[in-house]
Amino acid sequence: MDQKIKTLKVIHLALVAGVALAFTILGNFKTIFDMVIDNSSLLYAFIPAIAYVASNFMFKNMLRKIQKDASNEEKLAIYQSASIARWAIIEGACFLILILKPDFLLLGVILLIYLILLAPKKVQILQTLDIRN
Repeated sequence: MDQKIKTLKVIHLALVAGVALAFTILGNFKTIFDMVIDNSSLLYAFIPAIAYVASNFMFKNMLRKIQKDASNEEKLAIYQSASIARWAIIEGACFLILILKPDFLLLGVILLIYLILLAPKKVQILQTLDIRN
């Protein structure tokens, strides 16, 4: 089980590193606070909120499929899939902002911070899956 959690941590780290590297290379941090929201760019301002809601909905919906009598390995496999789906939605939103509307880089950085905060922790995983260790 520890090996699967370690694998999940490596996947998370790779996703965060990829987004951070893309922001570092492609982002113009000199204009990070020059965000102007007008009618034509209002949709881009909602990308982080939509990503947050969609990722959490997807995560919780996938976790509901875990049966109480499933083995710990099965529970962890579903948790891993749900976590990767959640992170992928957040990562996709970061890239959307970076590529489609680089003026909103601050919103992308906020999403990146949220992605960092979603790092898998063994205690949290065991508690969420109701696994006694």
